[in-house]
Amino acid sequence: MGWLENVRLEDKEIENERLELTDKNSLYFLGPNLSLRNCTVILKVSARNLIIVGARFIDSTFEVKQELKNHQQWVKASLKGCRFKGRLTGCDFGHWPDYGTGWEHGAIEDCDFTEARLDGCRIMGSDPATIRFPRWPCFTILDPIGRAPELRSVKWPGRFGRIVIEDLHKQPAPTKALTLSATVEAKHFETTPEEFRAVVERFDCILY
Repeated sequence: MGWLENVRLEDKEIENERLELTDKNSLYFLGPNLSLRNCTVILKVSARNLIIVGARFIDSTFEVKQELKNHQQWVKASLKGCRFKGRLTGCDFGHWPDYGTGWEHGAIEDCDFTEARLDGCRIMGSDPATIRFPRWPCFTILDPIGRAPELRSVKWPGRFGRIVIEDLHKQPAPTKALTLSATVEAKHFETTPEEFRAVVERFDCILY
């Protein structure tokens, strides 16, 4: 792998622009002191090519053209009134004081994920009531730590109960919501989305 070109967006305010972060040979730095308002951001790079520290995104749209996996650095960004489209797996959003430098910028409110497909994504330290989550086949567990005993009281399909539900109480303390894809989880645990739905429907702490 050769040298990556650094592309830095920092110390500026950008409005009403379309930004394409799609070059596999570039390392994109968003922040510090970056503010994007009413922008469209096209993302087609892996998590390791996207570094976010101290950026503010207001009323902007993120179009994720390549599945974004395990990108926790959203917790170093302030997101307000933003919309996400595309596939995100293992991504965290919000306020997570133990995460590391830059966490003090982390916040999320009034954001819309209805056009996204989320799996293993969490809302940290922020009120999930202001968030619009994707509908079925995605489902969102609210207050997963507090509701863990209740969720453990029923049988979940496949090994999902033993592996995911049994460990909910081990999630980081700020975890306010956990969104999963029944399609992805069913494939992983050799069951069906329908079997997930039969259990999901029983809980008022699960949105779907």
